[in-house]
Amino acid sequence: MSTAVPERPVEPKRPVELTAEPPGAGRGAGRGAVSSPPMPRGIGWSVRWIAALTVCQAALMVGLGLLITGPARHLWPLTAEDGVNEAFVRLRTGTLTTLSSVASQAGNTGTVIGVTLASCLALVLLPRLPMWRQAVFLAVAVSLQSLVFLVITVAVDRHRPEVHRLDGSLPTSSYTSGHTGAATAIYGGLALLALSRLRGPWRTVVACLLCILPLLVGLARLYRGMHHPTDVMGGLVNGTLSLLIARRALLADGAVAAPPAPASASTPTAASTPTAGPSRPVAPGRTAVIFNPTVTDEAGRDALRRVLEHHGHTAPVFVETTAEDPGGGQTARAVRDGAALVVVCGGDGTLRAAAESLAGTDVPLALVPCGTGNLLARNLGLPLAPADALDAALRGTPHRIDLGRIEGDGLPSTYFAAMAGAGLDAATMRRANANDRAKAVFGWPTYVLAVLRELRTPRTGVSVRLDGAPALRRTARMVLVGNIGTVQGGVTLLPEARADDGRLDLLVLDPRGIGGWLSALWTLLRGGTTAAREGGEGGAPVEFFTFRRADITFDTELPRELDGDPVTAGRHLTAEVAPGALTVLLPTREQ
Repeated sequence: MSTAVPERPVEPKRPVELTAEPPGAGRGAGRGAVSSPPMPRGIGWSVRWIAALTVCQAALMVGLGLLITGPARHLWPLTAEDGVNEAFVRLRTGTLTTLSSVASQAGNTGTVIGVTLASCLALVLLPRLPMWRQAVFLAVAVSLQSLVFLVITVAVDRHRPEVHRLDGSLPTSSYTSGHTGAATAIYGGLALLALSRLRGPWRTVVACLLCILPLLVGLARLYRGMHHPTDVMGGLVNGTLSLLIARRALLADGAVAAPPAPASASTPTAASTPTAGPSRPVAPGRTAVIFNPTVTDEAGRDALRRVLEHHGHTAPVFVETTAEDPGGGQTARAVRDGAALVVVCGGDGTLRAAAESLAGTDVPLALVPCGTGNLLARNLGLPLAPADALDAALRGTPHRIDLGRIEGDGLPSTYFAAMAGAGLDAATMRRANANDRAKAVFGWPTYVLAVLRELRTPRTGVSVRLDGAPALRRTARMVLVGNIGTVQGGVTLLPEARADDGRLDLLVLDPRGIGGWLSALWTLLRGGTTAAREGGEGGAPVEFFTFRRADITFDTELPRELDGDPVTAGRHLTAEVAPGALTVLLPTREQ
């Protein structure tokens, strides 16, 4: 390593006070809470995206319906559906009938409309700043489901089950279950908002309870004899697809960054005119914008240019990254040319490359999240809409944050800003990054699917030496070094990590069997417990440590990753903290 770090014993993490709002902090959590982005821009793009995918959704659902009622109707499991409906009839009791009526009501038209309107009004009126995007997301998701449902019922004619029905027969086809689809759209949408806006383990509990409601509605419709099992499954699929389309168009990071048509100078628009705030912390001068062209289109660059000019940064120079140079060379040239501010617009990989060149300089960085993960931006409390993130940064002040420096066999010494690791997480990143189309459509949930497919990653022996203390011997499926703690979906892997405490954090994951995985999941959901042992036996499914320098050696060669980018596999990693190495513009918290 190029920087000598004094050897210190392993020490437990001390409580610290955050200097920036955590990602997903709810509106009204405090005067300094991160504001929700305004109504999404690029309405034309969003409408075209939604229209195109809705047509595909309707075609898919109609095609499945015609298959169910046509060529596949004599095939198993469709031939077993009548038996399922008759089994539900045999299960009927007075209590179950009453409960099924209540559950069914949760998905009827009046209830869904009422819950949608109440939720949208609450999102707009209750927080300190209205959550327009979230409100529009809910309304669009429910509306799309209803629209596709109407198309399906016109195109697919399926009779209801030949059993005694507890509700009046509706004039629509049995396929799909409209109650189930509507419940999936509204309650699933509220679950997504809960995951992104709430904090702590209750976020997951609330989201799970909301996700259970559509399943209860579907079971109630089967119990009451109103639908075949495939009708209920079709409703779940229809509602889920509507949610994915609305989320991608209205909530995905940077998905609606295109600005509206320019307004006259005397009548600025809300999108181009940031709200009042502190005077700019960086004197206007030469401004370089390093952007990844695969995630930043021309409309997005125009939006960023207007925000910069509003803050006095005129004539910014836009420089795009390339596959050969993902941002490091462009940033280094900008610094040599005298840039007073470097704006980095891209994902975690672009940020890491730029941070490598900015480390140790006094040139401030304005971070504009445009990628899939955007881990550092989430943990620093920046808005995830690009123009809003830049506006918030330029109204803020410079802050020094740490970087991690890492090297290993076949891995030259380099910085990372968020996380680095080996094992399960690196295998997950490798699989997720191999499918760019899935990442573009689904966003961060792609990583969830990838990790599920990599859960069988074998464990290996590992030796961990922290700050010169005696080596700890462990087995592990994953070793993760973090400068920050929260990843996609609001999941906290390193509960006490923060980017400005002069330390790095270490997670050793070694669950064994179903019980071990459940224990590890519970530990992570409730915030974890810092383990600071000197030569202990280990054996816990999850362990946490804090350090300034770590030497990690694996018994076998493992996949490795830096800030979400897979790097060469190997058996050794040496990581140390570079305290205050990077200057970042962050929103100022009001006292």
